[in-house]
Amino acid sequence: MGLLLWVGRQLAGFLTGPSRAPYANAPTDPEVLRRIIQPGDVLLVDGRQRISTAIKYLTQSTWSHAALCISAADGSSDASPQFVEADAVDGVRVVSLAEFAGLHTRICRPIGLTEKDISVVVDFALGHVGDEYDLANVVDLARYLCPTPPVPSSWRRRMIALGSGEPTKAICSTLVAQAFQSIRYPILPQITRELVEDPDCQGCVRDILHIRHHSLFTPRDFDVSPYFDIVKPTVAGGFDHRALSWDDRLPLSISAA
Repeated sequence: MGLLLWVGRQLAGFLTGPSRAPYANAPTDPEVLRRIIQPGDVLLVDGRQRISTAIKYLTQSTWSHAALCISAADGSSDASPQFVEADAVDGVRVVSLAEFAGLHTRICRPIGLTEKDISVVVDFALGHVGDEYDLANVVDLARYLCPTPPVPSSWRRRMIALGSGEPTKAICSTLVAQAFQSIRYPILPQITRELVEDPDCQGCVRDILHIRHHSLFTPRDFDVSPYFDIVKPTVAGGFDHRALSWDDRLPLSISAA
């Protein structure tokens, strides 16, 4: 066990190093993000680490990381919003907005939550601060940075869930998913249909939602979930295309680009 733990930590250190893959998306303005983010929001991040490349490949998504906002900046101060995230090296921790500086982000905002609901979600996440990152998941991710046969798309979600599944270990999206499941807020539940037993409504059916195991959630799921409002900080912050500065020279050729 000691050897496996050592190997996992070494892999975690390697995977959290900078990726050589090109970074095409524009970074989010940190001041705009500071003003827009609210407690209970899920911040999706397009990371620049090697582990980010593996996650984005397996999930076929822009997003490699998810963090839960637990406190927002006071409008009258320069206080930084705080987040709970699961880091491959440091485990579950509280970080400030500066952790995501220079990265492309998106906000996924749950709908209709009361202050009490948000408090329960935040408290759940805070209750796991200090938990270890699921290093079994790190080993799984590392395998997909090596030259291997292509992974069938139908296997990708299961492969992201090959970690140990121990309750005191987490990866970023599973921790956030568990926090929302603690108040039975849907993300991407499994849905089945059953006939309604009503003599006045022959043939009527109703949808039954089933909780999906938290280990199967990825950052992308919060983006595609029909139960979260998508907030793009640049747009929400008052985007005006007239204020942009354009280079009026001819566009670069494909070869020059």
